[in-house]
Amino acid sequence: MTGMEKNWYVVHTYSGYENKVKTNLEKRVHSMEMQDKIFRVLVPVEEEVEHKEGKKKTVMRKVFPGYVLVEMIMTDDSWYVVRNTPGVTGFVGSSGSGSKPTPLMPDEVESILVQMGIEESRKKVDFQIDDQVKVIDGLFTDMTGTIEEIDWNRSKLKVLVNMFGRETPLELDFSQVEKI
Repeated sequence: MTGMEKNWYVVHTYSGYENKVKTNLEKRVHSMEMQDKIFRVLVPVEEEVEHKEGKKKTVMRKVFPGYVLVEMIMTDDSWYVVRNTPGVTGFVGSSGSGSKPTPLMPDEVESILVQMGIEESRKKVDFQIDDQVKVIDGLFTDMTGTIEEIDWNRSKLKVLVNMFGRETPLELDFSQVEKI
């Protein structure tokens, strides 16, 4: 079937209802047998350390309060099921009541999933010691260098760049460089 690929969509919810929407939607998918059209429902969160009364506490903070991500194949049925889930106010990126929303771009989704620790960055497989890379993000954008070390667990690279006439090691995230 053409045009039936699964994509990630952003759903707007009442503030504070993100987890409730996730639960409601997962129940509806099951009861309405939509498992072949609606797959994962995510409330993007990240760990944050709070300091309260001199104590450190790690809390999960919502990255996009009021939004839930839904991986689905967009059809009239699946749209209806999501749209009519209690707590959902609508899809982000749809221009009118009947129009289909715009899915997220794959790299947008990847960066959210990587940030949440759900998915490893797909870029990491490409890196090898002595590869030439260009910095594409951060303070050192557009500098080029050579990979000296790869830390797979932390998704970090040690890259030697030529600064002020000498080799200087930089620690960079996988996402901050691309191979030349």
